[in-house]
Amino acid sequence: MSKRILIFLLFGTLAAGGGYYAYREFWQADAQPAAAGRPGGPGSAGPTPVVAIAAALGAVDVIMNGLGTATPLRTVTVRSRVDGELLRVLFDEGQIVQQGQLLAEIDARPFQVQLAQAEGQLARDRALLENAQLDLERYRALFAQDSIAKQQVDTQASLVRQYEGAIQMDRSQVESARLQLVYTRVTAPVGGRVGLRLVDPGNIVRAGDTTGLVVITQLQPVAVVFTVPQDSVPVVLKRMQSGETIPVEAWDRELKTKLAQGALASADNQVDPATGTVKLKAQFSNDDRALFPNQFVNVRMKLDTLRDVIVIPSAAVQRGAQGLFVYVVGPDKTVQQRAVKLGPTEGQYVAITDGLAQGEMVVVDGMDRLRPGAAVEVAAQRPEIKPPAEGKGAGKGAGKGQRRKAPEGG
Repeated sequence: MSKRILIFLLFGTLAAGGGYYAYREFWQADAQPAAAGRPGGPGSAGPTPVVAIAAALGAVDVIMNGLGTATPLRTVTVRSRVDGELLRVLFDEGQIVQQGQLLAEIDARPFQVQLAQAEGQLARDRALLENAQLDLERYRALFAQDSIAKQQVDTQASLVRQYEGAIQMDRSQVESARLQLVYTRVTAPVGGRVGLRLVDPGNIVRAGDTTGLVVITQLQPVAVVFTVPQDSVPVVLKRMQSGETIPVEAWDRELKTKLAQGALASADNQVDPATGTVKLKAQFSNDDRALFPNQFVNVRMKLDTLRDVIVIPSAAVQRGAQGLFVYVVGPDKTVQQRAVKLGPTEGQYVAITDGLAQGEMVVVDGMDRLRPGAAVEVAAQRPEIKPPAEGKGAGKGAGKGQRRKAPEGG
């Protein structure tokens, strides 16, 4: 019985020794170089490379952003003012037209006939008036000779006035007929871009039609209606009441291309209770026609410019449990957290209202490996962690495989 125990203890000792030998030869040998080569690991030595720049004095524009829609100053549906057959359409769809340009022609022959009738009636009543006036002069001469009664003279004078009234009515009929004749030539009431044709030649158009012939939108100038939070309205109204021109820029959907430069024109008179915003309108000359009706744009409105303020890249600002902070590189090449207060942001830079002084170095890249008090090395660009050289890892893996592989035929 004791012999079996001794044999069991002997085999257990041999197994434990083999396990320790394998651990030392394979796993521990590989873990130590990996830990030594990992930045910030137990075996790492030396400062952490970072990119830092000095906080500088500069100017930052106070920009208010909003979402807007390009809106024509005027949108006009061109309709016929008379009834008749549409003979010709003299515009191309999408064409830019000028105010007063001829767009279409309606059959004018019925209105020419009406004009001729009105002119004939006017000529007839003029002849009657001239005859009545001659008779009145004769009656007055006979009345002076006491040859006729006064009543006959008064009756003739009343007839003259009746013919004079008829002539005024005839003249109005002539002018109305001429106006109807003018309306057979449809012209553009405003300049702008015409849309798609709504009626083809050969159709009968009427003054009561609601669809019209075509729609014209005025593109030069063009307006952009956008919204701002109601808390920002007092600042905007103060600038407007001072008489200053507030510049406004229109950018594309992705904020990559500036489409137009204009100025704030007006503000709405009430707050939208559903969104808590107020509508503002800016006007743009749109000489290059970069803005199109109902186009979605991003609006940047410049309210003020802060000068001589501390400016740093926005990438340097971090958010932690205590609020916003930056890593400041000290003279001893160590970093410390510094709480800061932010001002307005412009592009990739932000103004610092409190917490930094001019010339202090702030970390803008590499702060993910930093802790307060850590030693750093300021680099000119972002530090790169290079992978292991080709062949080193492969050789070690091959060696382990060789040690583990049993010899063939052995």
